[in-house]
Amino acid sequence: METKGLRDFLEIPYDELEELNLQVKEQRLKRESPDKLREERTRYLTDEKRIKAVTVCFTDLEGRLHMLDYDKKFLLKSADNLTFDGSSIRGFSAQAESDLRLNVDWSSFYWLPSDIFGPGKVLVFSEVLERDGSSYASDMRGVLKRLTGQMFQKDGLICHAAPEIEGFLFKGRDAERHYHETNQFEFISTGGYYHSLPGDSLRSFIDHAAEAQRAMGFQNEKDHPEVAPSQFEMNFSYSEALISADQIQLYKLLCRQVAAQLGLTASFLPKPMMGVNGNGMHMNLSLSKGGKNLFFEKGGQDGLSQLGWDTIDRILNNANDICLVLNSSVNAYRRLDPHYEAPNQIKASPNNRGAMVRIPFGNERSARIEVRSVAPDANPYLVLYTLLRTALEGPAPQEDAETKRSRTRFLPDNIFDAVRLFKGSQFISQILGEVVQGKYAELKQSSAERCPKQLGTRVKAAEIQFHHEVTNQHLWSQF
Repeated sequence: METKGLRDFLEIPYDELEELNLQVKEQRLKRESPDKLREERTRYLTDEKRIKAVTVCFTDLEGRLHMLDYDKKFLLKSADNLTFDGSSIRGFSAQAESDLRLNVDWSSFYWLPSDIFGPGKVLVFSEVLERDGSSYASDMRGVLKRLTGQMFQKDGLICHAAPEIEGFLFKGRDAERHYHETNQFEFISTGGYYHSLPGDSLRSFIDHAAEAQRAMGFQNEKDHPEVAPSQFEMNFSYSEALISADQIQLYKLLCRQVAAQLGLTASFLPKPMMGVNGNGMHMNLSLSKGGKNLFFEKGGQDGLSQLGWDTIDRILNNANDICLVLNSSVNAYRRLDPHYEAPNQIKASPNNRGAMVRIPFGNERSARIEVRSVAPDANPYLVLYTLLRTALEGPAPQEDAETKRSRTRFLPDNIFDAVRLFKGSQFISQILGEVVQGKYAELKQSSAERCPKQLGTRVKAAEIQFHHEVTNQHLWSQF
C-alpha cells in the first residue's frame, strides 16, 4: 500500500540540529528560569505540528536509562501528572507503593537526529517524584541536580566534568543478550590504537555516532579506535556536571542505536573479553567560581591548588567506600587487573596510568583531576554526586597526606568485597541515606550471587546475562 505523502513528521538537517541543541545548552548554562523554559518548550510543541511524540527519560538506581514516548498532545495536557509503575523498575518502589511520578526537566530538551530516533520526536530528561510530589530518594539525577544547585546558590561553586567513555563494537545485533547462547563476542576489527581505514566498519560506526553527538550539541573534541581490538572512544567537551551526566546516557544510547542499525553491538561492559584492555569511563573533574578554575595554581605541585590536592586526598582516603559506586558490576572487577593499565592503585600520579587518580598536564583553563577507576556501566549521576560529596565533605586522611598518596594500596578485586565495604561505610550512609545505601547494596549483591565468586580467567555467561545494562528480563526470572 502506497503511504508516501500521508505523513509529514519533523526531520531537521544535522547542522540545524546542532544550532538548536547548542542554544538550549546555553540556556541551561545561563540558568534561565525553569518557568520561562517550560513556557518556551510547551509553546514550541504546541506550534510545531510535525512533532508526534516526546521521549521522556529517567535513570534507575543502577544507571539504566528508561524511556517513555508520550503523545505530544497528551503530554501538553498532562505534564503535571505523568505517572508510572515504579515496582517494575529494579531498585525503585515496592509493589505496595508502586505509583511514582515524572517531573519533566524542560531545560534538558533535545532535538533528535531523525535517522536514528525516527522522525517527529524530541527528547527530554525528567526527575522521579513520590506520589505526593516530593523528591524520590533513589532518583540520583534529581539528587545530583539539587546538590549542584545548592552549591551554586550557596557559594557560587560549579562542578565541571568531562568523561572519556570507551566501548567495544562486536559483530551481530544484541550480542550481549545472546551471550548465554554463544559464550563469545566477535571483534569487527583487530587494528588497534588509532588504526582504521576511512571506510571500515569500526570507522564507519565512529563517524555515524560522532555526527549524531555533534548534532545533539555534545561539542565533540576527538574520536578514534582505542588500544584494544574493536574498541572506540569519542570525546566531547567538558560541561557542568548534570549536563555531562545526561550526555553520558545519550552517548551510550546513540552508540547502541547506531551499532544496531549497522547490524552490530556497541558494548559498555568494563571487561567483555580477557587478554585485551577493558573499557573505562575516566572522569575529569574541576571546580570553578566566578569563571575562575579553583583547581589551578601556577606554583602548586603538578599545577594544582590546595583545593585540588584536598579533593584528591579525600577521594583516595575514601576509595574503598566508594569503589562499588565507581565499579558497580561483577564484570567491572575484571578491569581492575594490573596487567592492562588498570587504575586499581589507590594513589595519585601525573604519569602512572595504574593510579586511581591522574593529574593531567593543565593550565588555568584546563587544570583538573582525572578519576580513572570509573567503569562505563556505572550510574553517571551517582558517580558524580558521590565524587562531589567526597571531594567537599569526605573524611580527610589522618596521617600525612603525602605518605598516603604515594603508598601503594589496591582497590577491591571482586564485587563481594566492594559490597561489604560499601555497606559498612558511615560516609556512604551519610551522603546517600540508609535506605538508598541498603537498596543499592542489595541490588549489587543480587547480581553477584548469580555469578561465580571467583572471577577466574574466562568471562562467564552469568556476569553478562545478569548485568544491569544488558536488557534480558526474561532470563532474570528463570534463575
